[in-house]
Amino acid sequence: MLNQTSVTAFLLLGVTDIQALQPYLFVVFLAIYVVSVVGNGAVLLVVVSDPRLHLPMYFFLGNLSCLDICYSTVTLPKMLENFFSTHKAISFLGCITQLHFFHFLGSTEAMLLAVMAFDRFVAICRPLHYSVIMNYQLCTQMAVTVWTIGFFHALLHSMMTSRLNFCGSHQIHHFFCDVKPLLELACGNTELNQWLLNTVTGTIAMGPFFLTLLSYFSIIISLFSKTHSCSALRKALSTCASHFMVVILLYAPVIFTYISPTSGSSMDQDQVAAIMYTVVTPMLNPLIYTLRNKDVKAALSSVFSRRGDLNTSRAHF
Repeated sequence: MLNQTSVTAFLLLGVTDIQALQPYLFVVFLAIYVVSVVGNGAVLLVVVSDPRLHLPMYFFLGNLSCLDICYSTVTLPKMLENFFSTHKAISFLGCITQLHFFHFLGSTEAMLLAVMAFDRFVAICRPLHYSVIMNYQLCTQMAVTVWTIGFFHALLHSMMTSRLNFCGSHQIHHFFCDVKPLLELACGNTELNQWLLNTVTGTIAMGPFFLTLLSYFSIIISLFSKTHSCSALRKALSTCASHFMVVILLYAPVIFTYISPTSGSSMDQDQVAAIMYTVVTPMLNPLIYTLRNKDVKAALSSVFSRRGDLNTSRAHF
């Protein structure tokens, strides 16, 4: 996967060029990264270790937490390094690798959220058949499928981007390597790359989004047909609230970034949107699920209480 030009590195200009802000931004983003890794790691730990959470809903939640840890790790460590770096360089291979894993994990998360919405649809609208429909084999197949599609979708972008010719400035006006900023630096015909970004990535992103909306629409219609009680409807939909909040947090900035034309969008606006879905959303996801989910909170309390008892017994020993 070699580029046709002699370019060996790019310069990531980062979030801001104001030197006085760099130390403060470093502290803020480091804190966000630590919270994201610890929060998602805790959710992943309890989902794996607590038998009460060995259910389809929490199986997919564990996948989401794993994705969020990896997703923030793709961009944040390099961003943190560049806050104190004078060169801010990233190798050509490193740039393409970062681009690949960014799209791999991002598209996988979008599809996983649609799978989670389908799981909620079956749980609410087909409760008697839930365990039969959402069996271990189907859940595993759906998880493997979304991870595989995400990988090959990202591979398409990384291969096509690596074949571009780059001329002039090698400065990327972003804090990580993405297709849109790299297309700004490419010379020659980039129509195919732009078409892939709009069509393939648009389908990967918007397809699951509409499937998610369809699942929620079907849930509401099904509940209204079975009961006309607003309280019963509100109680049933409350089980989907956490998932819906995560969907909105992810899709709002993604739609803003990738629906707008490459040449017509502001790089500053794209960076703000990118910070939302690459930095803020992975941090908020575990907080949203733990604060609104009694089972996860109970599992976390159980884990910490067991560790507290273990430390106490060790201290007495």
